[in-house]
Amino acid sequence: MERSRNKNIAVLSNIVIILLIALVTLTTIVDPKTVQASSVVNGVIYSGDTNKNNISLMINVYWGTEYIEDILKVFEEYKMTTTFFVGGSWAEDNEKLLTKIKENGHEIGNHGYSHKDHDKLSYEQNYEEIFKTHKIVKDKCGIEMNLFAPPSGAYNTTTVNVAKSLNYKTIMWTRDTIDWRDKDENLVFTRAINKINGGDLILMHPTAHTLKALPRILNFIKSKDLTCSPVSTTIMGIDV
Repeated sequence: MERSRNKNIAVLSNIVIILLIALVTLTTIVDPKTVQASSVVNGVIYSGDTNKNNISLMINVYWGTEYIEDILKVFEEYKMTTTFFVGGSWAEDNEKLLTKIKENGHEIGNHGYSHKDHDKLSYEQNYEEIFKTHKIVKDKCGIEMNLFAPPSGAYNTTTVNVAKSLNYKTIMWTRDTIDWRDKDENLVFTRAINKINGGDLILMHPTAHTLKALPRILNFIKSKDLTCSPVSTTIMGIDV
């Protein structure tokens, strides 16, 4: 009787162990949806699909107007395109350049009207900043933008909800070159390419040192069999 009871316990123990192994195996299988979901936090996209070879150099524009034409020439030389997130007040004063960005095949995104911290704004103020910029760009270029990059990366739930109500996806970045602070071509290059991977969204601005670093960055991207693409291409398939 005792031997039989011990045998039953051993069988049950083996069954439990097998079930636990199966459970661990199932929970560690990587599902593409899980990979994509990891790039979204609180409804905000921080990177694209890491299984693809697209990356984006997100260029936020409120100043640095004097460098944009040369930046466009570099992209044209390397036959690559990206996304320029423009401030509404800048777009208002620079229609020719705004149009040229579009004509050169680049995507245009919304960066708010006056570079305010959106996490400090009311629902109505968030709405005004985003919608006003949307209307300016639509009137000047005929573009219905649908990507919003919060100035200074400052956002909250209200910001995300307002953007969504206006048919926008809120975009942050995978890495920041901090080119607005550190005026160093080599630093910009290193920060842009360090551990670069498909799906990366790399933040930069139109500065003299960014312009100098850009050919090296695009060369490096090409050497890694990656391609610089508009953000909408890099995040394609990511749901929020």
